[in-house]
Amino acid sequence: MTSEAVLPAAPPDARKARPAAASPPARGKGRLRALDGLRLLAALMVALYHYGGRGGEVEQAWGASPRREFPTLSGVFAYGCLGVQIFFVISGFVICMSGWGRPLRSFFASRVSRLYPAYWAAIALVTLAFALPWVAYRTVSPSDLLVNLTMLQQPVGAQRVLGVCWTLWAELRFYALFALFVVLPGATRRRVVLFCAVWTLATVVTTASHVEVLRVVVMPEHASSFIGGIGLYLIHRFGHDALAWGIVAVSFLIGQHYAVTGLWHPPGPQHFSYRSPYVIIAVVAVGYAAVAAVAVAVGRLHWANWRWLTVAGALTYPFYLVHEHLGWVVIGGLHRGLRIPSYAAFPLTITLMLLLAWVLHRWVEQRLTPLLRSSLLPGRGR
Repeated sequence: MTSEAVLPAAPPDARKARPAAASPPARGKGRLRALDGLRLLAALMVALYHYGGRGGEVEQAWGASPRREFPTLSGVFAYGCLGVQIFFVISGFVICMSGWGRPLRSFFASRVSRLYPAYWAAIALVTLAFALPWVAYRTVSPSDLLVNLTMLQQPVGAQRVLGVCWTLWAELRFYALFALFVVLPGATRRRVVLFCAVWTLATVVTTASHVEVLRVVVMPEHASSFIGGIGLYLIHRFGHDALAWGIVAVSFLIGQHYAVTGLWHPPGPQHFSYRSPYVIIAVVAVGYAAVAAVAVAVGRLHWANWRWLTVAGALTYPFYLVHEHLGWVVIGGLHRGLRIPSYAAFPLTITLMLLLAWVLHRWVEQRLTPLLRSSLLPGRGR
């Protein structure tokens, strides 16, 4: 859900280990912009799910079940939640890229300054919106609100302000594992491969052992997506390699199983939607293939070298944070308040959330991120 624009140079250890393939392949700006475009597409998939592919609180916004509002499309929108798996694959790629050759303190500062400014702003906006007397959704308690500022509300059992923050908890655990076992000792190809292998084995052991503390740390239901992204970055950095492709293949084979297990259910009137296991597997495969295309198509994505894709990537994280709960408020105002038809209120809500994301990026992230990063790296630039 977050990305870095700077590509670190290959360290000397990589060149010594593999003279023929250790030099990073030429990377054009189009590649990074294509990855930004994929991130926005994944975010839009999740928005489709939250607005029209699920039941629950969104029904208060529409005044009816999305299945009634979108009888044809609601079944398609239900697969939008798989955008999270694509996010995690991209995150594995980007975090491996940004952490390579970077000291631990710099890695920590880059992650904190990237995640928290927009997150704090989203917490404030949702809390204020839910406090309005004409909004049907309830605010969390003051104590839980304060815990939410840490992004650690789930492990301490506090109520969430942002529904999407469960993915941020998964991201934080991934960052911690990668920092401890790769960034701290220093990233090398061998160390990253070992990290992927051990983490993959740990997911299997954790699932088989049913030990809760292992499940929290290893997070087997999400680990495969992160590992797949790391494997794709190895291919991007060092070129085609059977071992790296093996990491990607195993991560997909295990990851699709967790996706099907978590999302599939038999058709029935008690369910909002019926997701076919074949379509779940296909969507996950397309996500992997899209990131793989960016990873391997060195210098071949000139058609995707559009400047607006960089802007799209910058909007993805703030859009992801605010689109769900604030989007429900906007849907209620447009559809039930102004009587705008559902098929018009839907795209209009997405457009308004993208505009809000631009505001957050322009006036929050661009101003606070450098300040927070410099405060965490005292003496830098002096």
